[in-house]
Amino acid sequence: MKKFIAAALCLVMILGLSACAGSSKTDTSAATAAASTAAPAASASASAAAASSAAGKTLIMATNAEFPPYEYYENDKIVGIDAEIAQAVCDKMGCTLEIDNMEFGSIVTAVSSGKADFGMAGMTVTDERKQSVDFSTSYATGVQVVIVKDGSEITSVDDLSADGAKYMVGVQQDTTGDIYATDDFGDERVQRFNKGADAVAALSAGKIDCVIIDNEPAKAFVAANTGLKILDTSYVTEDYAACFAKGSALTAEFNTALEALIKDGTVQSIIDKYISAD
Repeated sequence: MKKFIAAALCLVMILGLSACAGSSKTDTSAATAAASTAAPAASASASAAAASSAAGKTLIMATNAEFPPYEYYENDKIVGIDAEIAQAVCDKMGCTLEIDNMEFGSIVTAVSSGKADFGMAGMTVTDERKQSVDFSTSYATGVQVVIVKDGSEITSVDDLSADGAKYMVGVQQDTTGDIYATDDFGDERVQRFNKGADAVAALSAGKIDCVIIDNEPAKAFVAANTGLKILDTSYVTEDYAACFAKGSALTAEFNTALEALIKDGTVQSIIDKYISAD
């Protein structure tokens, strides 16, 4: 009888140990599964946070609001293609946009020194500027043209570089028009102005012979000033992009939002709003 009771007790103990072992294995598997599920979730959360690091912040955009239709004042507000594209990008990034108007030549310095987060001002991508700032994906194409007075001896771009030509060329200082004209004609034939409108005023007054400037503001200036016209031949074609401090993490984030807006047609619809297809 004692042997039977002892055997029974042993059987109960063995079954109990087996049950405990089974329970431990099940809990371990559940913990492993939970950890496995949590890892991708944590990774996805980290990726989302990295992609939206600008969310909730205010980004300062440096511009020169003397360049219609890309940026200009309408009453007390800066509007235009660049202003609207920048706003759309900031909306997509979940941040607030603040626009700071300044001289065009100060934009790269403001961005590279951290006084502004990025610059948009119908800014052309050039090798020289790449030494100081990084650029976003290009969002528009610009064309440099030549404005002359009606009846001018200058009838084509080639006339500016003809043998013996001494025509005085007006440009907005530090723009690509300034850079290209200085390279082609030298400082002695280039007169620089702080604003494109000032260069056009000098042309109307007969102080210079022509103005080299981007096509869209050129059209606006010609429409606002009688007796002026744009030559049929363009001076140079270039790409516009936003600029950022060298190595800025904001460049990639901005590009992600900008490229999505290019792909879904938002950028083109903004450009079409200000520039007719003709």
